[in-house]
Amino acid sequence: MCRIACYLGREILLKDLLLEPHHSLLKQSWEPLEMREGRLNADGYGFGWYDDNGRAARYSNPMPIWTDPNLEPLARSLSKQLWMANVRSATRNMDVSHANTQPFLDDRYIFLHNGYIKDFPTEVRHGFRCGLDADIDAHVHGTTDSEYLFALFRQLRRKHQNFELTDLLAALLDDLGKSMAGRKCLLNIAVSDGQNIVASRHAVNGDCPSLYYTVNNACFPDAVVVASEPLHPDRGWVSLPNHSIISIDDNGHADISPL
Repeated sequence: MCRIACYLGREILLKDLLLEPHHSLLKQSWEPLEMREGRLNADGYGFGWYDDNGRAARYSNPMPIWTDPNLEPLARSLSKQLWMANVRSATRNMDVSHANTQPFLDDRYIFLHNGYIKDFPTEVRHGFRCGLDADIDAHVHGTTDSEYLFALFRQLRRKHQNFELTDLLAALLDDLGKSMAGRKCLLNIAVSDGQNIVASRHAVNGDCPSLYYTVNNACFPDAVVVASEPLHPDRGWVSLPNHSIISIDDNGHADISPL
C-alpha cells in the first residue's frame, strides 16, 4: 500500500504539495489516517513532473522520505503545474529498491498505483509477462505489481491508440476485473499524459482504498488535487465514489464517471 497525491493547476512549488500541508505526504509517511493494510509508508517515495520539453521526469528514493537530505532544497526550488507524488509501504515479498519505487514513467506517461494484487510474485507475474510485447517487457526493471500494471497500460495504449486517457484506464481496470476474478486486487491508479490526470478508486474482491479530490480549494486555488487522504482539515475535500474514475484537465475541470 502507499499514499498518493496528484496536482494539476497553476504553477506551485513542490513543497506546497509534498511538505507544507497540515496532513502532507511527509506526515502520511509516518501517520496515515485511513490506510487499512499498513501503518507506515517508510519504503521509499518519489515524485514526477514534466520538463520544459513535455517529457516525463521523476525523482525517487527507496529510503523513508524523512531521511532524504536532498528533499528540502529540491522542494523549495522546483516549481511546476503538474505533480504526481507518493510515499510507499512495500507489499510483502516486494523488494525495497530504486527499481521498485514509484512513480513509473516513459517519455509520455507518469503512473502511480496505490494497492496490490494478492499473490502477485508467485501466481500472477508470470502470466502478466507472457501477455507483454518483448520491447515493453524489456523496460520493466523492477518486480512490483505496480510496474507491471504500468506495462499492461502501455500495452493497451499500443492496442487502442485512439482512446482517451480515461477510456484507457477504464479498459485496464476492466481487463483486470476479468482476469483477476476471485483474486483480491486493490486498484487506485493515477496516470498523467502531461495535459491531464486520471485516477481510479477501485478494487476487485476487496474494499477500495481511500481517495479524495478537491477543486479550487483555498489552499490550492485554480487547481484540482487528488490524494489518498485530505491534505488539509477543511470541508473542501470530497471522497471519490467507489469504483469510479476522476478525469482532470489543465483547464481545471474535473469529471467523475462510474466504472
